[in-house]
Amino acid sequence: MRRALAALALGACALGLVPQPARAAAFPERPIKMIVPFGPGTTTDTVSRMLADAMSKSLGQPVIIENRAGAGGSIGTELVARAPADGYTLVMGTVGTHAINKALYPKLGYDPLRDFKPVALVGYTPTLLVVGAGSPVRSLQDLAAAAAKPGGISFASAGTGTSGHLAGELLKSRLGGTMVHIPYKEGSQALTDVMSGQTQFMFYHPLAVLPHIKSGKMRALGTSVMRRSASAPDVPTIAEQLGGEFDLQAWFMLYAPAATPAPVLQTLRDSAAAALSSPDIVAKLEAQGLEKSDVTMSGIDKFGQDELDKWSNLIRQSGAQAN
Repeated sequence: MRRALAALALGACALGLVPQPARAAAFPERPIKMIVPFGPGTTTDTVSRMLADAMSKSLGQPVIIENRAGAGGSIGTELVARAPADGYTLVMGTVGTHAINKALYPKLGYDPLRDFKPVALVGYTPTLLVVGAGSPVRSLQDLAAAAAKPGGISFASAGTGTSGHLAGELLKSRLGGTMVHIPYKEGSQALTDVMSGQTQFMFYHPLAVLPHIKSGKMRALGTSVMRRSASAPDVPTIAEQLGGEFDLQAWFMLYAPAATPAPVLQTLRDSAAAALSSPDIVAKLEAQGLEKSDVTMSGIDKFGQDELDKWSNLIRQSGAQAN
């Protein structure tokens, strides 16, 4: 009797009459959304669209860009921190959203480390210390001498708490003297005023300042990272001029919500890694002023913590507050 029942059961399974355990769906089954926490046309937006297009091809599903700007990138970033951790909602994080904002915004609605898992470090960009071509300042020593005079000097940035502002504050702590920060709503206006001599210097990314340097309207005095920029190899680093460490970089990192399942996270990481190793994508990112980081996936968590600590310390020392 038992043998007969067993035979009947086996036959029913073979015919598909007995329910079988559901097979896990392959990821991804539908389009993926990549939140850009800044507006269209920004560097973050441009970089995100390049990566999204390349990842779409390897994943077999569209990776759709959605811009959710506001509060220094905090609005869009918080949205992803609260999204389902299923791999279908990602965010392009920056040095602002995942290092600067925690100390700048006292009521930040997410934790940069606890609420996210890194997918890929897309790249970084140094900032160049620039002055107007008509400025008498031709070296960091000249800058220190000008800051030591009565009244001191001023420096511009694209806004309070930006990487350019905090780089200026770090330089002030190294050179001494009086350096008054002048925040602007737009980097382009800050550049215009530095070129005219209304403000004495600023830190800004190579993509924006190199055309002015090449046209003879600006002069670069140094770079903000420990090695010379590939886009401006003749410009010495501030560290090599002053000694010690001066290492501030803007960077872009793709993140998923922290509870994203490991297999899904690995699929995303593999897709991003393949995209970022493509010569075509590398060339496009370099055209945006981005350089490839030496940080590997095994060291990416430490990188995130180190960056958070570094920028938080700078913000506390400067007294910067969100506008």
